[in-house]
Amino acid sequence: MNARLDVFGNPVATTLMKHFAMAGKAVTDSGLPATTQELVKIRASQINGCGFCLDMHTKEAAHQGETATRLHLIATWREATVFTDAERAALDLTEQGTRIADAAGGVPDEVWANAATFFDEDQLIALVSLIAVINAYNRLNVILQQPAGDYKVGQFG
Repeated sequence: MNARLDVFGNPVATTLMKHFAMAGKAVTDSGLPATTQELVKIRASQINGCGFCLDMHTKEAAHQGETATRLHLIATWREATVFTDAERAALDLTEQGTRIADAAGGVPDEVWANAATFFDEDQLIALVSLIAVINAYNRLNVILQQPAGDYKVGQFG
């Protein structure tokens, strides 16, 4: 499979990716736990069917010490016993935020309230921003049919 466009060789795409990366850096530096960040990226990427992001973020998470069991169970986090209550709240918000077009009223108040019990205001804005950024990356990669499987840990910085 080949990508429809070369996002790594196109100057407009390069500029766009720099801005996405700057937004991602703000989240990385926010105090939102790194483990939670990777779980969010993986779950949104699963929902959106983004193989490129799944390849990247599962490899990065494993490199950071995430267990295979937890990685395998992210898609079924509701039934899995290996996630903390805070991680579950973040995953629920991720699902609701990623599927926002399917929800007649947006993210339900109870999902937001649950997340707010575990994360402070700075972490909440970081979490919401992360959900938005990973969804943007997912959509770009899915639309362009970016191939997956060749990502190397640390490849982008």
